Amino acid sequence: MPLVRISLLKGRNEAHKRAMAESVYEALREVFNVPENDKFIVIHEHDKSEFVYAASYLDIAHDDDLVIVQITANEGRSTELKQALYKNIAARFESAAGVKPNNVIINMVEVKKENWSFGDGVAQYV
Repeated sequence: MPLVRISLLKGRNEAHKRAMAESVYEALREVFNVPENDKFIVIHEHDKSEFVYAASYLDIAHDDDLVIVQITANEGRSTELKQALYKNIAARFESAAGVKPNNVIINMVEVKKENWSFGDGVAQYV
């Protein structure tokens, strides 16, 4: 069960936000083989004073269209799969929401399966 957090500056329309959420979900289904309906995505919008970023890092330019995606998922996927996921998300963001790949930062947080509860106070994967 990936949990996805998408952070961006306030001002994007609902269609763009929905497109980003669907893009991440579809990329996770395609690359990580996430099951259907395993969709848990939170979008955080920030005022300019609450969204601080470098204009350039590692020779990659960023501007106010920057989107930061944090994915918490079960551990164990290969580096190659993660790289494929990052490329897939960046490409989907560009085509679906007009976010250029240089403005897509992705962070993967891996956790053990026992660190999830889907409800009822039960760790269903244990």
